[in-house]
Amino acid sequence: MTTAGLGSSLAYLLSRAERSVNRALSAVLAAEDVTVEQWRILRALGDGRGHSMGELAGAVLMPHPTLTKAVDRLIDRSLVYRGPSSEGDRRRVAVFLASRGDELLARVEGGIAEHHRLIEAAYGTARTEELMRALEDLVQALEDGNP
Repeated sequence: MTTAGLGSSLAYLLSRAERSVNRALSAVLAAEDVTVEQWRILRALGDGRGHSMGELAGAVLMPHPTLTKAVDRLIDRSLVYRGPSSEGDRRRVAVFLASRGDELLARVEGGIAEHHRLIEAAYGTARTEELMRALEDLVQALEDGNP
């Protein structure tokens, strides 16, 4: 298959796919007045460990200033809170999921799962799983190669 123009760019195709997926995901999250980025923050904090802003920025793929604003908005809604790091250093601050944030995650989980099922229905379960593995492999290869 030969494609010309923007369609021949892997970066463009990945961005276009991400926009399509996030557009539908945004619709699922709109009922709770949560953005895709905020959902990623809540989901990352769902492990219950608390994370430094640096760890969180890497996990949710956001630059620090943008992450700080998003976390502040989540704090204003009592969905997350800042507290001492669980590593014992009281000077280190971590972000934790509040009980209201946990409840919100539980409420959107069905919609998120349905969103994933719709992707699988459109693209096929096996192909979706294969795509996810291939993307994980691509990320790992690029990170290992330090492009």
